[in-house]
Amino acid sequence: MAKKNLHPEWHRETKVYCNGELVMEVGSTQPELMVDIWSGNHPFFTGSQKVVDTEGRIDRFNRRYSKEK
Repeated sequence: MAKKNLHPEWHRETKVYCNGELVMEVGSTQPELMVDIWSGNHPFFTGSQKVVDTEGRIDRFNRRYSKEK
């Protein structure tokens, strides 16, 4: 026989908040979810990825391995 009350309660309309703003509704075992990153503000999905070159490594690599010598 299956145990009673084994599975958590399922919420069909869980509200997902990012930075205090409602961003979507999903199904979850929690009534509300607070997230820091979601697809609407993640650099991979928004196309705003930037390469951070803090020590000139890219320039050094290009100088070392460039075909122009």
